[in-house]
Amino acid sequence: MANLKESDLSQGLFLTVNLQEQLLPDTFEWTIDYLINKMDMSVFEQNYNNDEKGAAAYPPRALLKLILFCYSKGIISSRKMEKAGKENITAKALAEDFEPDHDTIATFISTNSEAVKDLFAQILVQCSQLKLITGEMFAIDGCKLPSNASKEWSGSLSDLRKKRDKLGLHITELLHQHQELDRDEKAKKKLKPFKKTMGDDKERRARSIERLENKLEKLNKFLEPAKPKIGAAGVEVQSNITDSESARIKGPHGYIQGYNGIAIADSGNQVIIVSEVIGSGAESGCFPKMLNSLEENMKALTGKEKPLKNALVEGDTGYFSEDNLQVAANRGINVLIPDSQFRQRDPYFAEKKELKVKRNRKFTLEDFIYKNANDCFICPAGKALEYKYHVTLRNNSGKKYQAKRSDCIKCPQIDKCTKKRSGKNHARTLYIIDKKHENPFSQEMRKKIDEPVNRELYSRRMQIIEPVFANITHCKGMNRFTLRTQKKVNIQWQLFCIVHNMWKCMKPLGLSYCK
Repeated sequence: MANLKESDLSQGLFLTVNLQEQLLPDTFEWTIDYLINKMDMSVFEQNYNNDEKGAAAYPPRALLKLILFCYSKGIISSRKMEKAGKENITAKALAEDFEPDHDTIATFISTNSEAVKDLFAQILVQCSQLKLITGEMFAIDGCKLPSNASKEWSGSLSDLRKKRDKLGLHITELLHQHQELDRDEKAKKKLKPFKKTMGDDKERRARSIERLENKLEKLNKFLEPAKPKIGAAGVEVQSNITDSESARIKGPHGYIQGYNGIAIADSGNQVIIVSEVIGSGAESGCFPKMLNSLEENMKALTGKEKPLKNALVEGDTGYFSEDNLQVAANRGINVLIPDSQFRQRDPYFAEKKELKVKRNRKFTLEDFIYKNANDCFICPAGKALEYKYHVTLRNNSGKKYQAKRSDCIKCPQIDKCTKKRSGKNHARTLYIIDKKHENPFSQEMRKKIDEPVNRELYSRRMQIIEPVFANITHCKGMNRFTLRTQKKVNIQWQLFCIVHNMWKCMKPLGLSYCK
């Protein structure tokens, strides 16, 4: 039998290590070290006031290297960053053998809003010098990520008040039950065998009530000065107690409580040119601001007065609106944003659409009979849709007619009339347009997207922007925000985008170094 040496990986080692040699060329950690050393750190240093008094601070470049390296490995917790800076040899090399604690790291990230913006711009300059930005075509989209806020603490003010009242009632009932339990000597004897595993029962129940009372106090503290949070549509949207600037967003796997990270990427090498985070409201609302930032950043990179003159900016159907198209036209920017029905007009899908319509045909306006005397419509089941009010829908105005909810629930033909059989959207409605507003930019865009050459150009949008978000969230593991408030989350989103842009610089920098 062979006599083999034994190993013990749990044994600690004392090694002589040259930290500089741990950063091998043509690696991402070397790229971080190389680029950060070239950056101007004066904007970060302006926040320090210890030139005359106080202890020496950690150099911003060392903190940035550690943070960006940890982000690239999916380590987004400041406590885990602190641990990596003490135990991971590559992280120690990037941190220049400093060992900042988690509080220093978290404070540095959350208090350097303007400095991080400046760093993002400096990294863009490096990307431009490496010929990674073409400026020919750009794509805009959003990446919805959860934040450091719970859906449990979301709701309209009326919902949160109901939750508060229900919680107060529950605490009262628990206190009454516990008082009765304390008087019951037989119940105490039965609970004695569980003391070894659950601890003292009286203390456990007291802790449980204390947690509920803390929740009740938190609700009362928020609701006392709170005002309804009005969304872009002019109606109240859900508020969140933990982070009032976050929003309940529908993501790819259901609803999340978080933020939407918007980015504009260049078609050349998928470098992110503009990044911004929004908490509530539709993505389309930030389109004008993103166009302004895109033009400013490209003007700084190219030195041209009109850097987007011959460029094309593409967005999905969520950015299609008359206002957005008008803003782009006024600025002389060529955009390609299809309407939500452009797929239905595609000849490739025409045959499939026809078969689907025949198979799932719903009742249309032609199936309803109008009664002028009562100003109502009669549905195929013989029920009346009464006039409700005048409404403006998608820039068109008209009358809204609606059936009674009780009639629709019991109707045997409900599947042919409405999409949902349960929930709030029971009653069938009809919108009769009496005034159609002119939307010249929207009509022009519909004609533009129907041209075969533009459909071919639009097919490149996903190739430009979607791999960017896949790299950030899946490959790098930066799939959630750990900070609160939009200002701080925006810092973290820009750091995520900086990591992505640095990754794009790794290959060309490695090739130039080898030469």
